[in-house]
Amino acid sequence: MTTTDKASTPPPSEGRSAHPDHIGHVIFISASAAMGGFLFGYDSSVINGAVEAIRDRYDIGSAALAQVIAIALIGCAIGAATAGRIADRIGRIRCMQIAAVLFSISAVGSALPFALWDLAFWRIIGGFAIGMASVIGPAYIAEVAPAAYRGRLGSFQQAAIVIGIAISQLVNYGILQLADGDQRGKIGGLEAWQWMLGVMVVPAVLYGLLSFAIPESPRFLISVGRTDRAKEVLAEVEGHGVDLDHRVAEIDRAMRSEHKSTFKDLLAAGSKYRLLPIVWVGIGLSVFQQLVGINVAFYYSATLWQSVGIDPSSSFFYSFTTSIINIVGTVIAMVLVDRVGRKPLALVGSVGMAIALAFEAWAFSADLVDGKLPTTQGVVALVAAHVFVLFFALSWGVVVWVFLGEMFPNRIRAAALGVAASAQWIANWAITASFPSLADWNLSGTYVIYTVFAVLSIPFVLRYVKETKGKALEEMG
Repeated sequence: MTTTDKASTPPPSEGRSAHPDHIGHVIFISASAAMGGFLFGYDSSVINGAVEAIRDRYDIGSAALAQVIAIALIGCAIGAATAGRIADRIGRIRCMQIAAVLFSISAVGSALPFALWDLAFWRIIGGFAIGMASVIGPAYIAEVAPAAYRGRLGSFQQAAIVIGIAISQLVNYGILQLADGDQRGKIGGLEAWQWMLGVMVVPAVLYGLLSFAIPESPRFLISVGRTDRAKEVLAEVEGHGVDLDHRVAEIDRAMRSEHKSTFKDLLAAGSKYRLLPIVWVGIGLSVFQQLVGINVAFYYSATLWQSVGIDPSSSFFYSFTTSIINIVGTVIAMVLVDRVGRKPLALVGSVGMAIALAFEAWAFSADLVDGKLPTTQGVVALVAAHVFVLFFALSWGVVVWVFLGEMFPNRIRAAALGVAASAQWIANWAITASFPSLADWNLSGTYVIYTVFAVLSIPFVLRYVKETKGKALEEMG
């Protein structure tokens, strides 16, 4: 499944100048699909509020705890890898509905676990749904959005993700207040952390209901021979002034002419094992995005602040303020990415992250006094953590996905993007699974490691990454 017909459809294209009769309806359709992104962000971050309670309830060490937290990423990788084929077989809407059901099951199961093993199992199920949502949402929006609005509507997915992260932290904070600041405090017979994980069933059900209110992708409808329904949807999203027969023929021709890239296409000429240089650049971008430790801020921030003496209630509040900074940075990136370019943003972000991480490493090197950081180091750690998230969000958080969507030649784009995305999930897992043990070893040293990766990303971008701003996809290669 591809996310755009633009590169493979010959001019002239009716779709490029199409304007819907009711743009509000198209916005509703795109926003409904982006609810998958909201759940993506919510589920990825909600576990932050339950980490210490899970450690205490099941009396487990850092290594076992890390596996329970990170195991969802295995499901993510599987879901992302299979979502395209599932959607091509049964449709985008059915795929969304499956993800919504899996989200709901995961939320209920995670809230009512019998033991640690089934909590891990429900986390995998939720991860599979996350992986599906991460692929289906952007693809569906690209397929239904008129070309003139595709960029802005496509940004709904990333916006929904960061909003989901923020809302999960706000909900966690509210639940903690009801439980008198105790993650294991009882509310209605369940512990606070169980409510945190279970509340996700509400947006999951909403996502499922919204999927019944939006149309199937015209591209899928044409692929299964339902051209009359495809014309109806095209009229809905592109306007009745468009030549619908021409648009259907145009989309059909584009699908027939597409090259289905495979892993073999990613290999250098005459080699059975050596990847093309451009593929390594994509992998490098994906890996650096994770190795700076960004997901520590969303999976473990409450635990991190509590480990240096901040009370649970305040630690949850700081997790929420960090997620708000994440939204602000994402908006800045969306405004600037087409104005100043992808590469300058990435470089600014790398420098800002490196400085902020270095300050965090310095702050965490101080000896605790009565279980707390000294006042100066505590303030520096809090400010630096927020600055780090801001610089990540306004640069690598958005820019990497833009690069990956643009930098590969047409003939290998789908396969190369799949490899790069898989590398990102693996790096995400490595950071998520290693942090508790690394923090037990040396918290300051852990942040030195993240600082080194932020510094190394600067020469990597300068030497290997080419600017893609203003270039047609056909120029990549």
